[in-house]
Amino acid sequence: MKRITLALLICFMPLLSFGKDDQDTLFVWLNKEINNKEFYVEKKEQKINSLQQLLHTQNLPKNQEYEINSKLAKEYRKYIIDSAIYYMEKNKKIAKDIGDINLRDETNLNLCLLYSATGMYIESKEILNQIDRKSLSKELLPLYFETYSQFYGHYAQSNNRHTYFQLNEAYRDSLLTTLDPNSIKYQITYAEKILYQGQLEIAGNRLLTLLNKIPQDDPDYALVTYLLGNVYKNKHDSISQKKYYALSAITDIKNAIKDNASMQSLALTYYESGDIDQAYRFTKSAIEDAVFCNVRFRTIEISEFYSIINTTYQAKEAKQKSELKLYLILISILSLFLIVAVIYVYKQMKRVSKIRKELYRTNVKLTDLNEGISNTNNQLYKVNSELSESNHIKEEYIAHFFDLCSAYITKLEDYRKALNKKAANNQLDELFKMLKSTTMVDNELEELYKKFDNIFLSLYPTFVEDFNSLLISEEQVLPKQGELLNTELRIFALIRLGITDSVKIAGFLRYSLSTIYNYRTKARNKAAVSRDEFENMVMKIGVIQKNR
Repeated sequence: MKRITLALLICFMPLLSFGKDDQDTLFVWLNKEINNKEFYVEKKEQKINSLQQLLHTQNLPKNQEYEINSKLAKEYRKYIIDSAIYYMEKNKKIAKDIGDINLRDETNLNLCLLYSATGMYIESKEILNQIDRKSLSKELLPLYFETYSQFYGHYAQSNNRHTYFQLNEAYRDSLLTTLDPNSIKYQITYAEKILYQGQLEIAGNRLLTLLNKIPQDDPDYALVTYLLGNVYKNKHDSISQKKYYALSAITDIKNAIKDNASMQSLALTYYESGDIDQAYRFTKSAIEDAVFCNVRFRTIEISEFYSIINTTYQAKEAKQKSELKLYLILISILSLFLIVAVIYVYKQMKRVSKIRKELYRTNVKLTDLNEGISNTNNQLYKVNSELSESNHIKEEYIAHFFDLCSAYITKLEDYRKALNKKAANNQLDELFKMLKSTTMVDNELEELYKKFDNIFLSLYPTFVEDFNSLLISEEQVLPKQGELLNTELRIFALIRLGITDSVKIAGFLRYSLSTIYNYRTKARNKAAVSRDEFENMVMKIGVIQKNR
């Protein structure tokens, strides 16, 4: 996931402002890639090995061997330049055997590029002198001017003479006349030209536009970002300078390009900003690459400031060692004081330990006393709670009892008056009909049960939920729509009130004794708790609601 995030960051980086957090993320990635250089070298070697295997094909035609050698030389050119020269010299012999003048000229120009990079300026110049520009094909003219431009560029860096730098620029101008203006090579070369002419703004904009057209794993991406680093170097924008040199260095590492300028430029940038540790790390990586590739002018470039960075780094290391010695002395002194303090603290701890033992024994005694008092208080609290609950139930039911008695007296009086009226009017049939009817009794029983339900649930509002929690889930008892309690719930509501006698329960609910027994047995069988403890747990359900 981190690698994807970094890739997206790099993709849009040219379009965004570049802050310190982005810079830190980028250089964490760069240091990680430096540690992974061997991985990319292995990938490069695998690619080279696959090409070398093609050379072992039996009866391989000379022209195909020439193409394979050219591909190998291209792979080796910025990796191990001596091997690139080896395959190009083989091609020189093949071109001579074939008698193809165009291939001969192409091979000689490529050899000149390789010779000048390794510092073989005499050999390179001798070959260039033998090449007749007028006899070259149109396709080889870009390579011809590039070779001359590179030759004078390398030679100028070895002796630092302005004349050769001018020749380098002149041949670069000639190269531009032979390239397709729409090609990536032309656009890079042109941007390089105006950059070194001091047109920083134009060069920077062209390079940023070009950067969006090139894949990040393309070697040209490394070249464009390196040139952008040079643009911002001349603008004195060190943050952007570091950013683009780092992007270039990452691409070089991933392509196993050992002939690179970005890493040593990055090292010099960090050295100038005072970060010696990073400068030394980047310099070490750059010089390893230059020696590995055997590019002489790169080695000369980096040798100019490697000794300075190395000396500064060693001086910093020496200073840190001196500071470390001082810290060790101070730590030793502090350690002595610490030992004395530990001895003193140990003696004090022994004294405290004795006191603690005495306190512990005292605390044990106090704990025993407190536990006895606590147990007594708990018993008293339990008794008080039971008494309080019992008193509250009595108060509630006495009040409701008087209300019911008053209501029933009123109803009996009304019923008596109705009967008397029927008798006085000699309505005997209706009188006997009223006396035989049980409707009034049934209605009064239903009203009594509703009042009981209301009174009970006002005392224990969570009774139904608590009762069902004692049953298995599929056997829970729920009242019908419009009911508060059903028969089974009323039986256990009476048990909760302390009426456990089935005879009394049967009398109150107008059921047979066997029916009450069946309900109680059935409920115990559905219990999710112990059958023997079921009714005891019912009697502990809920907390009565006082002050309602």
